[in-house]
Amino acid sequence: MGESGVLRVVIAEDNYLVREGIRRLLEDSGEIDVVASTGNATELLDAVRRFSPDAVLTDIRMPPSHHMEGIEAARAIRAAHPETGVVVLSQHADQSYALALFADGSAGLGYLLKDRIGDLEDLVHALREVRMGGSVIDPQIVDTLVRRRSAGATNPLSELSPREIDVLREMAQGRTNAGIEQSLYLSSSTVEKHVNSIFTKLRLPATGVHRRVAAVLAFLQGDGREAGSGERDQ
Repeated sequence: MGESGVLRVVIAEDNYLVREGIRRLLEDSGEIDVVASTGNATELLDAVRRFSPDAVLTDIRMPPSHHMEGIEAARAIRAAHPETGVVVLSQHADQSYALALFADGSAGLGYLLKDRIGDLEDLVHALREVRMGGSVIDPQIVDTLVRRRSAGATNPLSELSPREIDVLREMAQGRTNAGIEQSLYLSSSTVEKHVNSIFTKLRLPATGVHRRVAAVLAFLQGDGREAGSGERDQ
C-alpha cells in the first residue's frame, strides 16, 4: 500500500467492457490504483507475481471453462501470496461457490455479488478488509446460507430473531460493532446485546471480527456443534 493509503489492485474479468468499467470506477474513487487488468486466471496469477498487489478483484468464471477459475485462482493467490487479499465477484448467489471459496479458511477472502459493483463504497471497503486479512461476504449470500441451514426446527439459527439475523449479515461483511451501529442505526448497548445473543445461541466465540466471520461460515457449512473451535484469534 502506498504512503497515501491508495490500494494497489489487480482486476480479472474476461469481458473487456466490464473490466474497463470496473477499472475506471475504482480509479475514480481516488483510493485505488489498478496496477493490472487481466482477462483470465493465468494472466491474473502472472500479474500477482509481477506486481505483488495489495488486493485482487476477480470474476468467479473465466476462460477456458468458465466454471470456478476465480475461486481456484483466489485460493492459489492466498497460498502463495498471503499478504494479498482477494475479492471474488459472482453473478449469482450460489452457496456452493461461497463454500468452495472458504473451504480452507476465510482470512483475506471476500465473496460479493456483481450487483455490488455499483456501490463503490462497499467495493472499496471489501478490498481494504481483505487486504487487512479480514473477510467479507455479500449479505445476500448470507441470507441464502441462513435459509438453507435454518430449515430444520432444531437448528440454532432458527432461534435467531429477525434483528439478530440483520446483525449477523453485518458481521459477515466484516463490520465491527461500531460499523453495525451506524449501518442499522442501533445504540452501542443494543448491538452488543444482539452480538452476545447470537454467539450464545450459535455457541460461537465472541471475540475477533475475522474469527466471528470464519466461525459463522464454519457453522453454516457444518452442523454447528464445533463451529469456530479450530479458529485462531486474528
